[in-house]
Amino acid sequence: MGHWWVRNIVEPGKLPLLLALAAFVLTFVVTRVITRLIRAGRGPFGNVKAGGLHIHHVVPGVVLTVVGGFGAVASDRHGVGAAVSAVLFGMGAGLVLDEFALILHLDDVYWTEDGRKSVEVVALTAALVGLLLAGFAPFGVNDLTQQELADRGTALTSIAANFVFSLIALSKGKARIAVFGVIVPLVGLVGALRLARPGSAWARRFYGSRPRARARAALRAYRHDRRWARPRRAVQDWIGGKPDPRPAHLPDHR
Repeated sequence: MGHWWVRNIVEPGKLPLLLALAAFVLTFVVTRVITRLIRAGRGPFGNVKAGGLHIHHVVPGVVLTVVGGFGAVASDRHGVGAAVSAVLFGMGAGLVLDEFALILHLDDVYWTEDGRKSVEVVALTAALVGLLLAGFAPFGVNDLTQQELADRGTALTSIAANFVFSLIALSKGKARIAVFGVIVPLVGLVGALRLARPGSAWARRFYGSRPRARARAALRAYRHDRRWARPRRAVQDWIGGKPDPRPAHLPDHR
């Protein structure tokens, strides 16, 4: 295990990436726990305010991201400075992407349906960084045997194929399948083969002159949403918190 760690993580200079990913995920989890405690009125935590202005955690996140990013550029990948900068960058990125929906909508939508986009973006980011860290690509690893090159080449080809399938699934309006398809084999393929959701880019491009395909896609989407809406919402509420009810006078932008 020690030999593998040195050869695949330390020598190629991937330790800062590992630290950044760990800090990113841990910061997101801790932030969600704290915000939910604040929302429930429990614990010693509270919103940060300055002169009556609510300071969102995206603000310190931007500061940490800038400091960590410039520190990483200025440091050696194998030094202590790189490790510290990576942790700061990961923490900052976790805080920023936890409020991705706020940046996207330029509105405080943290506890709304629109705010769920933040969780999806965090999951996608963690998955992509995890793929970079996995070590399937032999960049920076010295003295690979022919068998190791073949194994990593096969794995890299599989990852590339999953990514292509995920892009097709995304164009068909299946965002969640696309996210999981990047890291879980065959999930993206299933999303790429199934009918596109009505209104997706794929449906507009390929179903415009096919009324039967449009009707089948609409019926399948209705049945799927009816079957999985409640379990999916339960999982989303468990991860991101239950959204506030939308006031009757506000439009639904979903």
